[in-house]
Amino acid sequence: MSDLSLSALQTLAPAGYYVGLRILFAFPAAEVNELPTAWVELYARERFLLADPALRWSLNHTGAIRWGDLSQDDPAGMTRLSAAYGMRYGAVAAFREPSGLRSYGLFYRDDRDYEDTELEQLAKFIAHRHRGVSSTLQLTQAEIAVLRSIKQGVRIKEIAHDFGVSEGAIKQRLRNARLKLDAATGAQAAIKASEAGLI
Repeated sequence: MSDLSLSALQTLAPAGYYVGLRILFAFPAAEVNELPTAWVELYARERFLLADPALRWSLNHTGAIRWGDLSQDDPAGMTRLSAAYGMRYGAVAAFREPSGLRSYGLFYRDDRDYEDTELEQLAKFIAHRHRGVSSTLQLTQAEIAVLRSIKQGVRIKEIAHDFGVSEGAIKQRLRNARLKLDAATGAQAAIKASEAGLI
């Protein structure tokens, strides 16, 4: 199910998730971090980035693997420590282009391990998001600003007034964003941009 939305991930990853898309070197073009704040703080404080078995696995793989299957290559004991933060079971999904451009996601739950079908679903989700975000990266800052206002429920007339431009200019920006995002409406474009982490 490649059309899995970020909001649907709350069902698959009720203990939290992180998605980093189209990463070149260490910088993702878009990311969403819904991991527990206390875990993120510990991760930063202890500098787990270099010791993270999930991150190391994602550097050279496409597909998905259970968090527990990485425990053999976990000198910092992250797979054990994460349980104290409600992340007893996890999965890593990754997609990598031959050029090295890659995307990955970390997904966690507290109740049970991930099933094979769920791993497949998460791998497809990351591959789909990796490919899909390339078109959203072509959005201009003006188009993103309009989509952000649309998401907040602001009407076109008000957006034009706030930006000091004509309603026609706002409609054109919205039309351009809809075409780039393959969206039928402005609201759908705002949702797609939000799910890609752009607004």
